[in-house]
Amino acid sequence: MTGTSRALLILIVFIGGISSLGTEIATSRLIAPFFGTSLFVWANVIGFTLLYLTVGYYLGGRLADRFPREEILYQLTAVAAVLIALLPFVSRPILQYSQEAFASYSLGVFWGSLLVVMLLLAVPITLLGCVSPYAIRLSLEDGDVRQSGSVAGRLYAISTVGSLLGAFLPTLVLVPNIGTRNTFLAFAIALLLVSIIALGRRRLYPIVFLLIVIGLAVVPQVTIKPAERGVVIEERESAYNYIRVIERDDTTRLLELNEGQATHSIYHPDRLLTGGPWDYYLVAPYFAPDVAPADLQQVLMIGLGAGTVPKQVTQIYGPIDIVGVEIDPEIVEVGRTYFDMNEPNLEVVEQDGRYFLMTDDRKYDMIGTDAYQQPYIPFQMTTQEYFRHVRDRLTPNGVAVINVGRTSTDFRLVHTIAGTIKSVFPNVYIIDIPGTINSIVVATNQPSTPQDFLDNVQPLLASGEVDARLRTVLSSAANNFRELTEVETQTFTDDLAPVEQLIHTMILDVAQGE
Repeated sequence: MTGTSRALLILIVFIGGISSLGTEIATSRLIAPFFGTSLFVWANVIGFTLLYLTVGYYLGGRLADRFPREEILYQLTAVAAVLIALLPFVSRPILQYSQEAFASYSLGVFWGSLLVVMLLLAVPITLLGCVSPYAIRLSLEDGDVRQSGSVAGRLYAISTVGSLLGAFLPTLVLVPNIGTRNTFLAFAIALLLVSIIALGRRRLYPIVFLLIVIGLAVVPQVTIKPAERGVVIEERESAYNYIRVIERDDTTRLLELNEGQATHSIYHPDRLLTGGPWDYYLVAPYFAPDVAPADLQQVLMIGLGAGTVPKQVTQIYGPIDIVGVEIDPEIVEVGRTYFDMNEPNLEVVEQDGRYFLMTDDRKYDMIGTDAYQQPYIPFQMTTQEYFRHVRDRLTPNGVAVINVGRTSTDFRLVHTIAGTIKSVFPNVYIIDIPGTINSIVVATNQPSTPQDFLDNVQPLLASGEVDARLRTVLSSAANNFRELTEVETQTFTDDLAPVEQLIHTMILDVAQGE
């Protein structure tokens, strides 16, 4: 084996390592707009990838012993490259079909579609798994078998370094800047270029493959996922989310993330109230004893989204101090561009919400959480430990308010989260919002009673000086709230918070008509 051949062999092992893990990461982003980014999805992506790599290691070793020729290896990588390039184009129709199945709770089709997408990974990932054992066999052709351990260790180390790069490159660089589709194409082109150089003139079809992949790269990018209602006016992929802005009736704009099972922000230039859960953050402070509108001075919103709640709070209570924490800078930019999130009294912090709570030393009259992505929600914001951090940052008469999703009849998630909050706060109240599948959970930092809320609300409802929009929401809340007095469900902790398991059960019950 010549020096050039050895260099190309090392390069294909390195590029193969990048492409195998990079394809895994890119696949998770490919399916995020349809299946989300839950632990269940990640378990499937990682599990199937490891399965295919295992098969590839075995087959690669067998093939290398039987056909120890360089051109066979580079033919395998060329085929893997073109299959990787085709993945986003073949998967999209299947994923779209799965989204429609999920909307109608046809879970057999939903899980079947996910399985089909996972099977599409089988051949390219298996072929990439062949690379390292094949390269080891070729490296030993002219070498001393007594050095086989060193050769194997060196090549697997090179492959692993490539995999490390493949873990970070898509998330931090490629997907946010060139998108998921072009990330697949970038890996395919890298594999093909090395394969073409190694094969030289002995094989022409890798060049044809390269032309096909380049042709795919210049195909115009269409909307990743069309809107069911309205028009997609903006979509982008960030390091954290697939982000989509939907416009309805030429005026109302909605923010959707990932699988789009929930609206995260809503904006209408001429209408403040939305009819949704955001409106009820306005009434949360009145659950504490002896509260008047002027008492609300400091607000923290974890899960800022595109700024619906800060906009409402500012218009109702004036330019009070509001801190909005949002982990995704792209969502912040979308909020400022499409949702008029430009209130001068709003301080935006681009950071993880729980980390902010643990490091911030300010006190707030109200702390709102709206970081839950339906149908799946981040478990670390549902636990006793999280709500202890919330309580630590509240003023003595402060309140915590959380938006929780449910079905029209199944309140298990609401009651479990409310029960967890009840283990930290003295009193907890639930507002079941009419006409929605959302409940607002409010907790008071000091002991309170339902009568405290009514005593605070009744003078405001009778006052002609109170904003009519606030009176509307106060009236609705007064007729639809209840206190949580008994906790009959599991309490979530950082150690044990099976929130996704609970949501899976809820979805299955809906699908079965229970």
